[in-house]
Amino acid sequence: MRLNKFLAHAGVASRRKADELIRSATTTVNGKIVTDPALDVSTSDKVYFDGSRIKVSEETVAFMLHKPKGYITSVGDPDGRRTVMELIFVRERVFPVGRLDKDTTGLLLLTNDGALSQALLHPKFKITRQYEAVIDRSIQPIEIQKLKRGIHVWDGEKGKAKVISQKTVKKRTTVVLELTEGKKREIRRIMGRLKIKLFSLHRTHFGPLSLGKLKTGETRPLSEKEIEKLQALCRIKKR
Repeated sequence: MRLNKFLAHAGVASRRKADELIRSATTTVNGKIVTDPALDVSTSDKVYFDGSRIKVSEETVAFMLHKPKGYITSVGDPDGRRTVMELIFVRERVFPVGRLDKDTTGLLLLTNDGALSQALLHPKFKITRQYEAVIDRSIQPIEIQKLKRGIHVWDGEKGKAKVISQKTVKKRTTVVLELTEGKKREIRRIMGRLKIKLFSLHRTHFGPLSLGKLKTGETRPLSEKEIEKLQALCRIKKR
């Protein structure tokens, strides 16, 4: 396996980003610094990235976390902020699939399979995510149509969302939104563009998976069947 693919499968970064990291002399193989992303390595080689040994597991494992507010989605944080990894008590080395920002709650996936993680986030597979947002007014029909087409939110990029339902009670509207790309802070940027105040944001679904009755801060392993569903969506063969 090429070194850049090894880092990607271990969840360090995408293969393209791994190329940059390797060329920056961050990786050693059997005690020697390697700057060639195409170097062939095997699971028996001692591969270290940024001082920590990394491995590619033979078996895919994945977990669902009900992320609370106040935690950042990161494996570690140099500023000492609380991370979601403080809520994970499992033997396997896992990492988050994508991100939920500090103030967003709900369904977060973690896995040891870098290829699966990258595929779930890749726009070409159009894996849906559903969110419940509490806002200060309902989204108007003309705005709903704009969201379907996409509205400019930053750097020439468009934010897109499908409005599934919305209900207003006492001047607060709960809207269910469906996205397929999950760009950085996409919903928050959309609401800012529409001049809508966002009180809370909560992810309830990721692809075929639902948060269900999982309590805030709790984690559960995905079943083999659930993992196979995710792999099938991304056209990944079972390990």
